[in-house]
Amino acid sequence: MNSVYHQAKFMLSASQLSEAPEDQGKEVAFAGRSNAGKSSAINALTRQNGLARISKTPGRTQLLNFFEIDEQRKFVDLPGYGYAKVPLAVKKKWHKMMETYLHKRDALCGIVLVMDLRHPLTDFDMQMIEWCEYTQLPLHILLTKADKLNFGAAKNTLFKVQKQLSDVDVSVTLQLFSSLKKTGIDDVHQVLDQWFDFKD
Repeated sequence: MNSVYHQAKFMLSASQLSEAPEDQGKEVAFAGRSNAGKSSAINALTRQNGLARISKTPGRTQLLNFFEIDEQRKFVDLPGYGYAKVPLAVKKKWHKMMETYLHKRDALCGIVLVMDLRHPLTDFDMQMIEWCEYTQLPLHILLTKADKLNFGAAKNTLFKVQKQLSDVDVSVTLQLFSSLKKTGIDDVHQVLDQWFDFKD
């Protein structure tokens, strides 16, 4: 287990790419629907309850939020999408900002896509997967809230999603995850270690 993630700290929030930190080093972006548990996952992976703000109102992440792991490595919390009760114009602005970030950010080295295990592969999730195919960016899927189903049902969903993604033309890995029970954290750290080029 790499404890470097526990020293993560909030850097800044950007409403457009020009406000983002310098485009250097390596960056992993966390994407997912507004209520999929993205902020909870970031907090669990860094062992910091208040690092990424969790809101009872889905869709509060309306900016690109940057977290520094060390001088050369960052997490980016992308705006949650598809659930929040916000005007269409605002949604379009988020979408444009995310598109620009995903297309133009050289430091981006992988996407962690967070899906609620009970509602996987929404239209938004499929868009992200297609985008990763298009750019050939490695993708790691967290099926979150695994504590909400019994182990057998959770495993079945994992296998179903795996099967549906079997012909996706990009490196995709997926796993069960629970922020509440802290299950699956070491598995995510292993993936991040590879992407971030941490040597054993």
